[in-house]
Amino acid sequence: MGFLDSIKRWRLVQQGMSSGVKRRTQNENAVAGAVNRSPWSRAGLYTLFVVLTILLVVNSTTASPFESNKLIATLFVVLFSFVGFAVFELWQKTAPKSRDVMLVFGGILLNLILIQALSWIPITETFNNSFRVLILPYALAPMVHSVLMGRNMGVFSVMLCSLFGALMVPVQMLMYFLVMSLVVGMVVVLMTLNVRRRSSLLRAGFYAGFAVMVMGVCFGFLDLSLDFTHIEPWKELGIRFCAAMATSMLLSMVVSGVLPMLESAFGLTTNISWLELSDLNHKLLRKMQLETPGTFHHSLVVASLAEAAAESIEANATMCRVCAYFHDIGKLKKPEYFIENQGEVNPHDSLTPTMSALVIIAHVKDGVDMALKHKLNKRIIRVIQEHHGDSLVYYFYRKAQERANAERCDHEKSPDHKEAAVEIDEKNFRYPGPTPSSRESGIISLADAVESASRSLTKTSPAKIQTLVDDIVRNRLRDGQLDNCELSMKDIAKLRKSFAKTLRSMLHSRIDYPKENAGTNSESKIQGESA
Repeated sequence: MGFLDSIKRWRLVQQGMSSGVKRRTQNENAVAGAVNRSPWSRAGLYTLFVVLTILLVVNSTTASPFESNKLIATLFVVLFSFVGFAVFELWQKTAPKSRDVMLVFGGILLNLILIQALSWIPITETFNNSFRVLILPYALAPMVHSVLMGRNMGVFSVMLCSLFGALMVPVQMLMYFLVMSLVVGMVVVLMTLNVRRRSSLLRAGFYAGFAVMVMGVCFGFLDLSLDFTHIEPWKELGIRFCAAMATSMLLSMVVSGVLPMLESAFGLTTNISWLELSDLNHKLLRKMQLETPGTFHHSLVVASLAEAAAESIEANATMCRVCAYFHDIGKLKKPEYFIENQGEVNPHDSLTPTMSALVIIAHVKDGVDMALKHKLNKRIIRVIQEHHGDSLVYYFYRKAQERANAERCDHEKSPDHKEAAVEIDEKNFRYPGPTPSSRESGIISLADAVESASRSLTKTSPAKIQTLVDDIVRNRLRDGQLDNCELSMKDIAKLRKSFAKTLRSMLHSRIDYPKENAGTNSESKIQGESA
């Protein structure tokens, strides 16, 4: 098909009907995409997880609870796995992808492997079972899953790591491990709810280590009632304290280092990466500041509107801000055709409404093309595609209708008006779509429309602003632009209040200051005339 398309394109170039330039598209491997969405590949990953976990549990070198009865251990692993798979599937709004299964259950499996690896270390007088419980990697999988996939997956990881790990630790340490794993894991999840900087991961690691030490003191693994006359017990206590803290801190540093690789491998973006992308010194944003200052200012205002609105409904506010910065980069191709960048001359005056609409609509495809060229995040590209949905370029559509009506009147006045008047096809004045497919994309779409419409307000008042916002949102709903973005009516009500509140703060009126020199100038004029 690619070869045939090349021949067709070459023929069009020869006929002068094409420039020969092919627009960039997002290339996705069809086989990889099919495997990623296939329920069979997901079932295979589930089966592999069960088999490997059974091998870890039944071959545990420690005095595990089921060391003598491997069949019971296998049944427990299968039972816990079945419950885990069911909960994981039910928590997903859509069918989970294979890469999500690999990330979640692969992380849990890695955590279990580290627990098993520590059991291979020979037990000595210093490195006994109580010491081993203090340095187990409680925070690894919960931290990774909480940062990458949210608190629900973090809690899910805590539960499964605790259940499977309890099958592998010595029987006398089972309850201690279970309680410490649950407590430390939940501390990590709570400390990584809204991570924006890598230093927050180190802070989470510190609190995890602190939680291990507190639990160690409560269970008697860290005995603080020591004799001051002997230094050896204090030395051992210090080693245990440092080991417990160092383990958690080391895990947090490892997670911080591997996060970029995990994001790239599994197609995810954390708030840390969104914050890094919000740097206004990006090449495209710098170009916007210099070449299209009007569009750049518009994007900043849309970003503020979208971020505040996202916070009001607990959507990803950082993602909204960053995507809003880039949503109109396509206007860099023909900046003078957009009103915020125009001077005294309006290029649309010399174009037909249909041609003007085509130029306006093209900024979406141009934006996608530039985003692909500069390798922007896939979610930014999706927002660029969706921020206008398949809405109508209403101004030029009305202008075309007026021109058609004028032509119709001219035909009717002429003595031989056999030719029918030109019919206006609404499809020619609609954006290509698709409509917003996520909450964040829907928020940016509304924020863009609200900001643009607010420019038409001359004398602002709270009532006028609220009416404007309500009309914009109502029209978008009526046109079906928000049907696929998972925004509930309750969310939309909160968004309307947030947009109106932010606009009121931006469009507030100022008092009219009296001119300082008005009286002085009049007085000097009178004195001059009398002289």
